[in-house]
Amino acid sequence: MKESRHDKIRVLLLNSSDGLTTSQIAQQLGSTYKSIQKTMNNIYGVYIDRWDVPRRGQFAAVWMCVEVPDDVPHPTDRYLPKPTTLWQNNSPYKKLQ
Repeated sequence: MKESRHDKIRVLLLNSSDGLTTSQIAQQLGSTYKSIQKTMNNIYGVYIDRWDVPRRGQFAAVWMCVEVPDDVPHPTDRYLPKPTTLWQNNSPYKKLQ
C-alpha cells in the first residue's frame, strides 16, 4: 500500500508563506498534477486562498493550509435529536403516530 501524501503536502503548504499551486506541489513531490489534485480534495485543513493565471490564460488555485491544533474538542451534541421545523411540528401525520 502506498504511503499517504497528506502530511507531506500539509508540511509543504505550512512552510510556504505565499501558498502553492497544484502544479508546484506535484513538482516538489515528484508526482503528477492529477494525482495531487485528487489528493487536495481529501486533505483536512487546506483551502484555496486565491486564483492565479500562470500560463495560457488558465486559472490555477493557490492552496494554503491552516494550523490544526492537537486538542480540538469534538462536538458534544452530535447525537441529540435534530431540531424540527415549524411545518414538521404541525404535521397531521405526526399526531397519528
